[in-house]
Amino acid sequence: MKKVLFILFNLLTITVMAQTKGRFEVHDLGNCKLHVYYTNDVMADASYIVEGKDSLVTMEHPLFKDNVAEFNSYIEKIGKPIERIISDYHVGGTGNHAQVMAEGMKAFSEGPIYGGMMKHFEQMWGDSMTEMPTGEVSEVPFGSTQTWAGVTFEFRRGASSDFPAASILIDGKAYYTHWTPAKAHVSHLQVSSPKAIDAEITEAENALASGAELFIGGHGGAATRDAVEFKITYLKKMKELLGENQTPQAFVEAMKKAYPGLPGEAGLEDLGKALYQ
Repeated sequence: MKKVLFILFNLLTITVMAQTKGRFEVHDLGNCKLHVYYTNDVMADASYIVEGKDSLVTMEHPLFKDNVAEFNSYIEKIGKPIERIISDYHVGGTGNHAQVMAEGMKAFSEGPIYGGMMKHFEQMWGDSMTEMPTGEVSEVPFGSTQTWAGVTFEFRRGASSDFPAASILIDGKAYYTHWTPAKAHVSHLQVSSPKAIDAEITEAENALASGAELFIGGHGGAATRDAVEFKITYLKKMKELLGENQTPQAFVEAMKKAYPGLPGEAGLEDLGKALYQ
């Protein structure tokens, strides 16, 4: 839990930047369409719309008012009713509409860690943030499969080092978790301890074994299997270099040498500090 606090309090130090409106992309999964909304907000959040034949399931609604308006306008243009709203790792602009969460996540989202984080966000960003949800929350058991809008949603436990939310396999084709896999250095907000490395490796291996073809996250958007494969290899190399180097500085230099020119290099210093606490 201390590591979770470390992640969240570091997240609060992100520099406030001017928002740019987001963009949408659509993936045809056969039985449904997956609409990905890249918010372009300060935290690189992503929101999702799963479009079934007659209705929609929305996931991870945006946090900032401009994005909420853009997201809602896009939903209206699709012209189908929302059957379910899923708030998994992120709560956002769902207003007074009912929503579903993984079991235990409602209490966590209202508790001192997540709830405290949201209060700090309100202090940082003020009126640019949407109001917090007030709708009824129902919880979904881990290990269960729900069918909404004619699409299956399998709720699995997410990475043990993260919030107690779910990894969700959507219609057997798209795998949702907190962080989209990317061919880049990971953030210290995602991996903040040696145990977190192992947890993220396990989660990535589970994602790869799910049979999904698309991998999506609350931060980052959509990626393909090669990004997950890279993440697993990268994290195993990180674990190896962590064991071989005795100081954060040596670790950082070893990571730079192992992955020259990889995006996200500027964040290695913070990663090193987190891993060598």
